[in-house]
Amino acid sequence: MILAHLVPLTVLPSGVWRTVLGFGFGMGFSPTALEASDIPGWGSAWVFFLTVLTEALALLTIGLVRPWGEVVPAWVPRLGGRRIPPAAVVVPATVGGILLIVIWTFAVGRLFVAEVEGFTGGNGWWVLMVSCYLPALLWGPLLLSVTYLHYRART
Repeated sequence: MILAHLVPLTVLPSGVWRTVLGFGFGMGFSPTALEASDIPGWGSAWVFFLTVLTEALALLTIGLVRPWGEVVPAWVPRLGGRRIPPAAVVVPATVGGILLIVIWTFAVGRLFVAEVEGFTGGNGWWVLMVSCYLPALLWGPLLLSVTYLHYRART
């Protein structure tokens, strides 16, 4: 249960980073890079949407340890009260966990091997950015762990 509640916390620092960036604070990126990304503007809307989406998806992990991950809530028309087949939860969660490992490993790995376009902030801002994104590497493994525990409990 603790693992499931840790998942939203793993993506929170990167969400805070993006949100501050979305409000137009450079966070080590040049004004030209922000302007090219339309921040502030539609680029900010995209950053806020991505942050909310990421956190919402991370919060779904809690459903693997809560009753609403096993039984459709009563308020859902026609389906309320029905048990959710374990495969309907385990398969998407497993695929999601594997994809998250690939995506975040690639994204965070790029911070170490490639130059981040438009980033001119120097070592201090780079360390802060990496510190905000490193915890997201745990999202996939934690999701897979909680999924396995959910599978074991349901079958």
